[in-house]
Amino acid sequence: MPHWTALVAEKKQRQLKSIPQDWLVTPPPPSTLDVTGFPESCGLLNAHEIEITNSSVDVLLKKLASAEWTAVDVTTAFSKRAIVAHQLVNCLTEIFIDRALARAAELDDHLKKTGKVVGPLHGLPISLKDQLCIKGLETTMGYVSWIGQYAEKNAVLVDILIECGAVPFVRTNIPQTLMWPESFNNVFGRTTNPYNVSLTPGGSSGGEGALIALKGSPLGVGSDIGGSVRIPSAFCGLYGLRPSYGRVPYCGARNSLEGQDSILSVFGPMTSSLEGLKVFMKAVVNSKPWLKDPLAVRKKWDEDEYDLADHGSGKDLCFAIMWDDGVVVPHPPIRRSLEITKAALQKAGHKVVDWKPIKHKLLENVARDIWNAASVEDFMITTSSTGEPVIATMELDDADGVAASFRPQHGGATAYQLWQVQKLRQDIRKEYIDHWNTTASETGTGRPVDAIICPAAPFAATPHGKNKYANYTTVWNALDYTATIFPVTTVDSTLDGKQPPHSFYDDFDKGVYEMYDPEKFKNAPVCLQLVGRTLEEEAVIKMTEIVDAALTAAK
Repeated sequence: MPHWTALVAEKKQRQLKSIPQDWLVTPPPPSTLDVTGFPESCGLLNAHEIEITNSSVDVLLKKLASAEWTAVDVTTAFSKRAIVAHQLVNCLTEIFIDRALARAAELDDHLKKTGKVVGPLHGLPISLKDQLCIKGLETTMGYVSWIGQYAEKNAVLVDILIECGAVPFVRTNIPQTLMWPESFNNVFGRTTNPYNVSLTPGGSSGGEGALIALKGSPLGVGSDIGGSVRIPSAFCGLYGLRPSYGRVPYCGARNSLEGQDSILSVFGPMTSSLEGLKVFMKAVVNSKPWLKDPLAVRKKWDEDEYDLADHGSGKDLCFAIMWDDGVVVPHPPIRRSLEITKAALQKAGHKVVDWKPIKHKLLENVARDIWNAASVEDFMITTSSTGEPVIATMELDDADGVAASFRPQHGGATAYQLWQVQKLRQDIRKEYIDHWNTTASETGTGRPVDAIICPAAPFAATPHGKNKYANYTTVWNALDYTATIFPVTTVDSTLDGKQPPHSFYDDFDKGVYEMYDPEKFKNAPVCLQLVGRTLEEEAVIKMTEIVDAALTAAK
């Protein structure tokens, strides 16, 4: 067998050939940190294509359904912008534009002949994380060992999206193993953040985050086992949703840690337009995924839940703000975004109280112990056929030896040891639900807190290799609470100056404090997280819309 580096070189060559040669551009020099303006100034997209790619998901769907814009034109526009984005931030893995255009032409033909759309996503280009198998394409998931493995059929979610009329056109970059909140692997390399290329776009759905931030896709699918939809959404200024287990079908997709069925990975939408969350979820769950995926939950879209039937019909909501998790204190821009959101909600007539986190550190340890019961063996076996090294750091160089808290600390656990951790997790889940219910005494609504608003990370997008704390998101995976990401502001060196030291929880907290320098985080988007209860996707989306509207009204 050739050396693993030769396999990578051959794969990269094939990837380059899949890019239309007349779409190659000259990217700005490396000293240009913010590349978000480049797709519109580079000259490749005409005025109509710029208008298309700047349109929100609901506008796109309306114009596609009325045949004002053709699916071919919309797919071409986003394909061009995606290819430009890739040349700026290295966000794509598989590029299959010819297939996408053929599919788009079929959709145009169907609409012309019948006067009807194929489904609720008719003609909408959708990008996919590099786990979602498409028949006839490789899904390497950043592993050299999986180069040359072609899918024999589509993942269930891909079939459903196609049935709904969507047009998959590219797949996006991830970290090797997926178990990182950044995006670097030995096959496709590193993805950077379009707002500041010296920063990470997050992970593991970092390719999606960077692509959608550059408007190279209107809507993408990421996955989330510990924050992998929410971290890149937050670092790239997007809306994202982490649904509860089983709401969106996972069957037929590739994954790491397969067979670990305690804290599950879930697929969720990432988008630059808030309505994209509802559009995606409604289309997918109304396609009855439980008939195609044995683990999918039998629950159609519930409009009553969306209308907040369980939350006083959305009048006088009570939100709880978690200022920090009792483990790591967030940086000044995150604190400021919480203050902005609190003021906006109060101005809109909602009540805001403080959230007291319980056992977040323990939940982090529980999640890590469950994943790492066999992760070392999983990674070793997957990489063994080519001798590809397992990546131990996301740093640009190996100088900083501080291990991230979520990485494997030991060789594994016995089945019995794993059961004890899983039992502990069950007990904490019960404790947390009771804790939430007791808040009814302080809301004044007669209900417990409607949703929690908290950081998605203690920092905005970090320099490469420095995102070493993911528990602001992971804790909700361990509890299986539905959560969204929504944008608030950007890092502002005038407003977000370094604060004097607080009393540190421990040395790790001190290290996070010391890494802050507003200039280093320049131009980084600042987003927050809204957390509801298990399988509360409809209500969580609606409450996110309410918060978003309050923020817009308060500007």
